[in-house]
Amino acid sequence: MGSSAAWWLARRGRNVVLLEQFEQGHVRGSSHGGSRIFRFAYPDAEYVALAQAALPLWRELEDDAGRPLLDTTGGVDHGDPDVIAAVADALTEQRAAFELLSPEAAHERWPAMSFDRAVLFQPDAGRCRADDTVRALQDRAAAHGALVKFSTGSAEVVMRGDQVVARCADVDLEVVASTAVITAGAWVESVVGGELLLPAITVTQEQVVHFTPRDEGEWPSFIHHGDDLVYGLRTPGEGVKVGGHHTGPAVGGDTRTFDMDARRVDQAVRYAERWLPGVEPIPVFGVTCLYTTTPTEDFVVDRRGSFVVGSPCSGHGFKFTPVIGLMLADLVMGTTTVPRIERFRLPR
Repeated sequence: MGSSAAWWLARRGRNVVLLEQFEQGHVRGSSHGGSRIFRFAYPDAEYVALAQAALPLWRELEDDAGRPLLDTTGGVDHGDPDVIAAVADALTEQRAAFELLSPEAAHERWPAMSFDRAVLFQPDAGRCRADDTVRALQDRAAAHGALVKFSTGSAEVVMRGDQVVARCADVDLEVVASTAVITAGAWVESVVGGELLLPAITVTQEQVVHFTPRDEGEWPSFIHHGDDLVYGLRTPGEGVKVGGHHTGPAVGGDTRTFDMDARRVDQAVRYAERWLPGVEPIPVFGVTCLYTTTPTEDFVVDRRGSFVVGSPCSGHGFKFTPVIGLMLADLVMGTTTVPRIERFRLPR
């Protein structure tokens, strides 16, 4: 989100310094890896509308970067009929296209997947190229005039008079500005918790497992609403990725491990055996990442004085990258290119 905000602000002619505590392309946060799901399908019309607003901005970013970053594959939600009905209602409210299918019809269309209850297909869904997107935002922000600095180490951001000061002690760097945009994810409390009242935040270590597809056909992304929420998508060159949503242990940004949990790997294998006949149910590799989550699983996108905050995104934010970056840029500049969302405000 910080890289997106930097891209928007630099394009608008603002003087921007983007500070990243780790190296470019690092794997310590929430945005690394080959892919993330893009979808309109939420059981909440406000998130449907936000995803709809994000889609043309993805295309605008692709035009600026000169390369594809969002592949349209369509997306399937299936499982709990009550959830599927709520998704259908929200899509209908926002006039988004979708199709309801029987389990048998869905399996005939996508024989690599199995279904047992309600199925909804949304054609605008797809796959965000995650690593490529983050690098494109950073590279294009720099091309538009931003100063982008990596490996700065942790930062402390404080007020000094009417200015904001970011101190990066590890590299003896101090940046003074009129406004600070804080998108620190799992580190947001250590960066700005002394200056702002933040919502209660939980950091967890989540993981995904990749499986080899049995053929080269395209897959829709999928969300399976069962006892647990399971998601997946095919990533070219990596296989079919399967993960559980909010199933990992609480950790700290600096104290987490990168170790795969064998129990959850086994759960992913059993899931593939039951629900994904189109893959070899043998793990190829796994990846861990961090979720930084509010109690409501909503985002924080708000301004308080000289601080603009764009964290956390509660484990489902990547698809909104260009629109949240634009919202943050609006907060810096006092403009309203996209509407504010009341539920994303900081605690009062």
